[in-house]
Amino acid sequence: MARKRIVIDMDGVMADLNQHYINWYEERTGERINREQLKGLPETTGFPQEGIVPKFLHTPGFFRTAPVIPGSQEVIRELMEDYEVFIVSAAVEFPQSLTEKIDWLAEHFPFISWKNIVFCGLKTIVQADYMIDDYDKNLRYFKGERLLFTAPHNVNYMDYNRYDTWEEVAAFFAKEKERRYAGSIIN
Repeated sequence: MARKRIVIDMDGVMADLNQHYINWYEERTGERINREQLKGLPETTGFPQEGIVPKFLHTPGFFRTAPVIPGSQEVIRELMEDYEVFIVSAAVEFPQSLTEKIDWLAEHFPFISWKNIVFCGLKTIVQADYMIDDYDKNLRYFKGERLLFTAPHNVNYMDYNRYDTWEEVAAFFAKEKERRYAGSIIN
């Protein structure tokens, strides 16, 4: 039986860009923003000094220094035991991010092979059984099972099964494994 494939987004799913925006904003302005203030607003908006946060995305070092979302390392490592896992990032929009993202993955997820990292423009070309992402624009056209990873900018999305933590993602895949196992016994 072929292993099922999971594609996982980096930014907002593995790398906590929202917390990174908050940290960088505070370092540059001295003003601390509460994550709650960003709920329901488009990503990179909701900060008092408009336009500063989108510039971070073009600043060398930004992607390289993003914090890891808790639980992602452990759960992804576990998923790799039963699934074919690919990290898929629409990174080419920010060309300077390519090397930074590779270096970030090598540091925080050294168990993921370079062969399982895909940088692209639009994710509409991606085919897999499952996609874990924080954006409707990526999940909307995906043909497999769509898992929305919660981020401040997507709290108003209602069309997907939502996962707030990596522990919840792990629980989903544990149930999937049980279901597949039960199905293989019946057949």
